[in-house]
Amino acid sequence: MKVTINDVAKLAGVSMKTVSRVINKEPSVRKKTYDIVMDAVNTLNYQPNLAARNLAGTSSFTVGLVYDNPNAYYVIDMQNGVLSRCKEEGYELVIHPCNYLDGNMEEDFKTMIKRSRLAGLVLTPPLSEQNSIIEMLDEMGIHYVRVLSGRPTEENQDTCIYVNDYAAAYEITAHLLSLGHKNIGFLCGDKEHKSTTERLEGYQAALKDHCIPLNDELIYEGQYSFESGVEGAKALLGESNPKNITALLGGNDEMAAGALFASRLMGIEIPQQLSITGFEDSPFSRQTWPKLTTAHQANDVISQHAARLLFRKTRGARNQDKDIITTFTPSLVVRESSGPTTA
Repeated sequence: MKVTINDVAKLAGVSMKTVSRVINKEPSVRKKTYDIVMDAVNTLNYQPNLAARNLAGTSSFTVGLVYDNPNAYYVIDMQNGVLSRCKEEGYELVIHPCNYLDGNMEEDFKTMIKRSRLAGLVLTPPLSEQNSIIEMLDEMGIHYVRVLSGRPTEENQDTCIYVNDYAAAYEITAHLLSLGHKNIGFLCGDKEHKSTTERLEGYQAALKDHCIPLNDELIYEGQYSFESGVEGAKALLGESNPKNITALLGGNDEMAAGALFASRLMGIEIPQQLSITGFEDSPFSRQTWPKLTTAHQANDVISQHAARLLFRKTRGARNQDKDIITTFTPSLVVRESSGPTTA
């Protein structure tokens, strides 16, 4: 037979109302009572009916993850990270893809929030970077946490998880410079994403600090896709590589994989004649030959901390999670696609 809240109350020796308060993690519950009830919950393997909890009171036990990103690996990692925290906190997760270019996107977004009765939202780029969306959520009184590319500011510590793409791009570029490369091409991703600007600025800062003149002709403006990486490599390296480029930094791993494919078609040996690096350490970076040097970005961990920060906001006093990381810097992973220049 299905275990009920009454069974938990009997085993714990408390009222059903107390069990409900514990399950809902109300801040007024004493720790001793909380532990006794949770022991009974675990012993009986009691599973609360989240739909019934949502209907029973004013509190919602559903949060949302909103994204507009063509990279399936990114979406899955972000989803798994948030979902793992939802299971710990007793919440359901609604996953909502949005089309950034859709003129009705904000209205559809608002309808979804009202229909799902969300307690809060985790927003990913580029949606997390749009002031109009943030203003709308503030007006609706919805809790949210934004995952952003950039460097932290004091004013946003309670609402943002930052990914320091600037520092990671600087490190990748410095790695290529340490191998003797001077003419380093850069494949930019979508201009709507702040990560594109941050990664480009990190690349440019590393060149400047190593006294390498900036050359806009070595920068290709594309999209975060394999096809764009192919097109970018052909544009920068075609006609016998007149710019004498010896290394390419891809805006992400998909672009780098496309550049690797295009280079092979042009008869360019990797890394003997050209070093190629990516960004994010997605499966693309490990499925190429040679495997890509890249920057490891732990999207599942990033989204876990975003969810933890969101639950700290929705839970109030009870959830004082002191171990939340709010700034992540992707770390350099050196593989076979980068090597010393022979030029």
